[in-house]
Amino acid sequence: MIALLGIILLAALLRYAAYNFTTVTVPDRGGTFVEGIVGNPQYLNPLLSHFNQVDETLCALLFSGLTRLDEQGNVVPDLAESWTVSSDGLTYDFRLRAGLAWHDGAALTAADVLYTAGALQDPGFPGLSDLGALWRSVKAAAPDGPAGLTVRFTLKQPLASFADYTTIGLLPAHLWERVPITQMLSSQLNTRPIGAGPYQLTQITATRAEMIANPRYHGATPYLTGLTFRFYPDYQSLLPAFDRGEIDGVSYIAPDDMTAADKRQDLQLLSAPLSGYTLIYLNLQNPNTPFFKEKAVRQALLYALNRQMLIDAVLSGQGLAAHTPILPGAWAHDPETPRYSYDLEQARRLLDEAGWKDNDGDGVRDQGGVKLAFILLGDSQPLLDAIATAWARIGVQAAARAVSLPGLTADFLTPRSFDAAVVHWELPGDPDPYPLWHSTQVKDGQNYAGWSLRAADEAIEKARAVTDRGARRGYYSVFQRIFAAETPALLLYHPVYTYGVRAKVHDVQIGPLNTPADRFRGIANWYIVTRRITVGSQPLELDRRSQ
Repeated sequence: MIALLGIILLAALLRYAAYNFTTVTVPDRGGTFVEGIVGNPQYLNPLLSHFNQVDETLCALLFSGLTRLDEQGNVVPDLAESWTVSSDGLTYDFRLRAGLAWHDGAALTAADVLYTAGALQDPGFPGLSDLGALWRSVKAAAPDGPAGLTVRFTLKQPLASFADYTTIGLLPAHLWERVPITQMLSSQLNTRPIGAGPYQLTQITATRAEMIANPRYHGATPYLTGLTFRFYPDYQSLLPAFDRGEIDGVSYIAPDDMTAADKRQDLQLLSAPLSGYTLIYLNLQNPNTPFFKEKAVRQALLYALNRQMLIDAVLSGQGLAAHTPILPGAWAHDPETPRYSYDLEQARRLLDEAGWKDNDGDGVRDQGGVKLAFILLGDSQPLLDAIATAWARIGVQAAARAVSLPGLTADFLTPRSFDAAVVHWELPGDPDPYPLWHSTQVKDGQNYAGWSLRAADEAIEKARAVTDRGARRGYYSVFQRIFAAETPALLLYHPVYTYGVRAKVHDVQIGPLNTPADRFRGIANWYIVTRRITVGSQPLELDRRSQ
C-alpha cells in the first residue's frame, strides 16, 4: 500500500511539473554571419568612407559618431548621451557617455571629438570638399578640457541640419594625431581601424574582412560573436556564392536577380525604401540643348514617362514613383505637391503649343533648325532604353548611352559636359536641398542641372536658418511646389533596397534605410545559435503581468 501511494504521489508531481514547466528556445550568443558584398575596401575611415559603399558598410559597424540617424532620418544619441542647442541656433553642447572606450581599450573623451573636427577642418583634408567646407565654419571646444566629456560647437550662422553632421564616425586621437592630414590617405590605420562601433576588425585580406563583437561597446551586446564579409567582383556573383554555401547574406538583390532570388527556399528577402531618388538631369546651361530652358519642354518630357511601368519592367518593382525631392514619410514631405501623371496627349499638346513640331517628317520634332534631340547618359542601359523609347512616342530623340557611375560623375557631371543624365542620389538625414538645388551650387557644387531661381533659393535659405520643424516644413512645402511647377529635373523614383539572408539567421528586420549600411541597424538582435531553457508556464505569466 505504501509503495502504491508513493507511485501515485510521484505521478501527481510529474503531472504538476509538466503543467507548470515547459522548455522554450531562446537566442544565445555565438555564431558568425558571412555576407557577400560587391567591391573591395579602400579606406576603413569614416571621414573617407563616402567614396566607396564597401567602406561605408564596414565603417558603420566599426565606428560610432556622437549621434546617429534613426529609421525616420531623425538624429538620436550614440556616443553622446544628450545635447542642447542655444536659442539662437549657434551653439551646440554635447555630453559624451561616461566610460566610453576604443577597441584597443583607450578612453574615448572630448579630445577625440576635437581631433576629428580638426581633421575635417584642415585645409589638407582629402575627403569630400563640401564636408570640409562645412566644418571649417564651425569652432570646436572642450569646456571641461580634452579629458572631459563635454564638447561645444559654435556656428557662424544658424544651420538647422548641423546635427546631421555629428553622425560622422569619430577617430581616436591617440593614434591619428601622429599622422599628418596630408598623409591620411596613405596611412596604415585605414586598413587597421580602431573605432568604437559594435564590432572590431580582426583580419582583412584581398578577399575577406573578419570582425568580432566589441566587448567594450556602449550599446546592446549582439548575439552574433562574429561577422565576415567576402568580397566579390559583381552582383551576379552573389547568388551563386549563396548556393555554394560561401555566404549567408546577399548584400543587395539587384533587380535583374529578383526572380531568381525569390525561388530560393532558404533565402529570406527583406525590402525597405532607401532614402534618396533617381532623376534625370537636364543641363539647363548647355548651349547645345537650348530647348531644356523651356518649361513646357521639361514638363512634356515628364508627362511622357510612365514611371510605374519603368519601375515594374526595369526594376522588378524595386522603387516608388517620385513626385517631390523629399521622400514620402519624411517629416518635410508635402503630399499635396502637384503631380505629373502619365499623359502622352498632354505631352504632345505642350510641345505643339511651344512650337516644337515635326516639320520635315523624320519623326523628330524641330524648331528653327534645331532638332529636339540629345544624348541621354546613365549607368543602366535597360533604363536608358526604356526612357528613350517613351520619348520617341512624342517625337523626341534621345540617344541612350551607358557609362560607368564613376565616369558619369568625373567625365560628364562635374565638368557639366552632358545633355541629359540619369543619376541616383542617396540623401540620408535632414531633407535640406541646398547642396543639390541652391543656385550657389551651379558652378562648382552638385546643382548639375544648373537651375537658378530666386524664389526657390529663398525657401531653402529660410528653412536652413530656423530650427523650428513646423516653420521649416512650411518653407520646404513652398520649395516642393516650386520644384513641381518648374520641373528643373525629372524625378523618376525613390529606390527600394532588397536584402537577402539565409533562413538560419533569425530576427533580421530592416526598416527605412538612410544608406545601405543601415541594414545592420538592428544587428544586435540577429542570432544563429539558440538554447533551450525551462520556464514555469503559469507562475511566469503571473509574474510578467505583475511587473
